[in-house]
Amino acid sequence: MTGQSKIVPVILSGGMGTRLWPLSRALHPKQLQALASEFSLLQETAIRLNDAQFEAPMIICNQEHRFTVAQHLQNINIAPQSIVLEATGRNTAPAAAAAAILLGENDPNTLILLTPSDHIVNNAEAFRAAITKAAPAAEQGAIVTFGIEPDGPETGYGYIRKAGEMDNLDGCFHVETFTEKPDLTTAQKFLQAGGYYWNGGIFLFSAKSYLEELTSFAPAVVEACRAAVSKAVKSVDFIRLDEDAFSQNESISIDYAMMEKTTKAAVVSVDMGWSDVGSWDALWQVSDKDDAGNAVIGDVKLKDVSNSYVRSESKLVTAIGIKDAVIVATDDAVLVTDRSASQDVKSIVEALQSEGRDEQMSHTKVYRPWGWYQSLEVGVGFQVKFIGVNPGAQISLQRHQHRAEHWVVVNGIATVTRDSEILTLAKNQSIYIPIGMKHRLENQQDAPLQIVEVQSGIYLGEDDIERFDDQYGRE
Repeated sequence: MTGQSKIVPVILSGGMGTRLWPLSRALHPKQLQALASEFSLLQETAIRLNDAQFEAPMIICNQEHRFTVAQHLQNINIAPQSIVLEATGRNTAPAAAAAAILLGENDPNTLILLTPSDHIVNNAEAFRAAITKAAPAAEQGAIVTFGIEPDGPETGYGYIRKAGEMDNLDGCFHVETFTEKPDLTTAQKFLQAGGYYWNGGIFLFSAKSYLEELTSFAPAVVEACRAAVSKAVKSVDFIRLDEDAFSQNESISIDYAMMEKTTKAAVVSVDMGWSDVGSWDALWQVSDKDDAGNAVIGDVKLKDVSNSYVRSESKLVTAIGIKDAVIVATDDAVLVTDRSASQDVKSIVEALQSEGRDEQMSHTKVYRPWGWYQSLEVGVGFQVKFIGVNPGAQISLQRHQHRAEHWVVVNGIATVTRDSEILTLAKNQSIYIPIGMKHRLENQQDAPLQIVEVQSGIYLGEDDIERFDDQYGRE
């Protein structure tokens, strides 16, 4: 570093991770899942950037994930400087532009480390060392990308070919070419030739330099993002980009929008145990395995199984006499595929989406800013849910026009509002909420609250909620 102010990590958390279905869902995607450790991928990303050379991070995420993202960071005691909300995802170039505009308002020379939230990095020290090496080039106006040292002819990644070393900048090279995902023969030639790296989609640049280059090659993106930021709604917890203005952006990556065209592209190579965890096969490759090459998670029993990834999130899963397979079971879906075909899981998700099925959108356990609920049983005219309310949290004051509810406390102490009445219920106590009655469930204790809810009525959809007061700003 050369005395420049600290680097601001901008963590992109807008992806859906469809290739990791059924574990990854639209409302709870892979970056919010604990895939490689006890922490979610988002938490892992924030932890490795929680270092003296960085300022507090900025997070950019889908507005549907905002409370979960905030909770994940709170759980690891990392306070972001801001959480920026996209109503509609538009890929990396617009997201980076919005971040550069926001961070450049105080200092255009602010250095931004743009990084995905859903990658695995096993050697964080090597990653941070590469960032330190890249910083002088970024300070001089370069748009630096980090080239991952390849360990095989991978066809699922783009490639970067380095050119000559930059003047007086040890380890920083000009970029000769970017190549999109090659076929196997081409990838093998790249490795034999040397000087090629995987494109990990991680960048370091100043706010000023990025906006200048993007204005040269994609001015409409910068214009739309300036409008989205100028009309943004800012609160204590979130910055909500203007939906109409931001949606005017085309969905375009930094590579397509600018990196493949600019003369300011630079690359610093790094060997940091990196994976984008882009498929079940990729997750198998980085997972701990038994003597037969199996990665096993959850309640699983295997016989004569080899080189497979088998995961259960609920029920017992058994397998006999298979190899090179992926089996993933949640409480509402099971995926079985050959590891070599795991990139095609996205097509299953697209089919589910076209059919309007809930399994592509959410798990049976759905997270809310106040806690979570899990559907246990659904029948004609009734539904049973298990509900958890976090300490100090409350659901909105609400009523339903088409259903009644019966609550039974199974753990904790519940504070219940029924119209003008406020009651306290302990374990094993219950209460009835008739159709049309205003009500609220609250946990005023330091311990979690859990209840069983039995709904009955002619319509049980989540949209039968009329809110009168909500501490989370939902309508």
